[in-house]
Amino acid sequence: MSDAIHADVTVRPPNIVSRIMGSLRSAVGKLAHEPLGLTGFIILALLCLIAIFAPLLAPYDPNVQVLSDALKPPSLAHLAGTDEFGRDILSRLIFGTRITIQTVLSISVIVGPIGLLIGVVSGFFGGRIDALLMRATDIVLSFPSLILALAFAAALGAGLTTAIIAISLTAWPPIARLARAEALVVRNTDYVSAAQLYGASRLRILFFYIAPMCIPSVIVRLTLNMAGIILTAASLGFLGLGAQPPAPEWGAMISNGRKYMLDFWWVAVMPGIAILLASLAFNIVGDTLRDILDPRHARS
Repeated sequence: MSDAIHADVTVRPPNIVSRIMGSLRSAVGKLAHEPLGLTGFIILALLCLIAIFAPLLAPYDPNVQVLSDALKPPSLAHLAGTDEFGRDILSRLIFGTRITIQTVLSISVIVGPIGLLIGVVSGFFGGRIDALLMRATDIVLSFPSLILALAFAAALGAGLTTAIIAISLTAWPPIARLARAEALVVRNTDYVSAAQLYGASRLRILFFYIAPMCIPSVIVRLTLNMAGIILTAASLGFLGLGAQPPAPEWGAMISNGRKYMLDFWWVAVMPGIAILLASLAFNIVGDTLRDILDPRHARS
């Protein structure tokens, strides 16, 4: 009899795997009715494929200089023209996609867990822990993210790795704020109260009951932040604090081409278009994910 009662009162956290799979199936069905969102996903998928198969897709070596072909306008031989060193801009844009995707994914992998952990700990424990963590978050939020990233990048030294670290140090507060808000709601749900009555430890409740329920919102927020990450990374590259030459980083390409803007517009405009398309794709995908995963934000 006691075993039966024990089995009846056992409280298990929601199956996050089945929840995610169900959400994915529902999302695919809803995505068919979102042509703009579907377009964003297609552009994003193409960017990932371009990054993976860059050596096969690029018509030229991105770093080979042919001075006799310097500053050639777009043509059949060079669809996006050439830069001041005669390098094919299209090939450099294709290989630059790798740097952009690598930067976005690296920052997301760093920022997501950090923001989620700080947010759920703050929201679940409350009190002094919440006050301490949120005041630290407010301090970081009080500075413009680009200015703070520039300060960190300048202190750490120029380079792609340091740019990723610098941006990560400034990009976690919005994630922490969102995770805290979600945790404040989830900690008052019935299944969390039942788990507490059953004797589940605070760490178990935190990592198995509350944190998994905050992950979908964090993923949406990360996707929406990716456009800003791309622009910040391009800004650091433009100022010489990102990937260093001869790496084909889009922001650095714009910086190199700005002196030729009046006579050879394609040198700076082509990487600008690439940044625009990538940022727009991530914004559309993030907005679509928000509408799909959270009915409260669905379009009327």
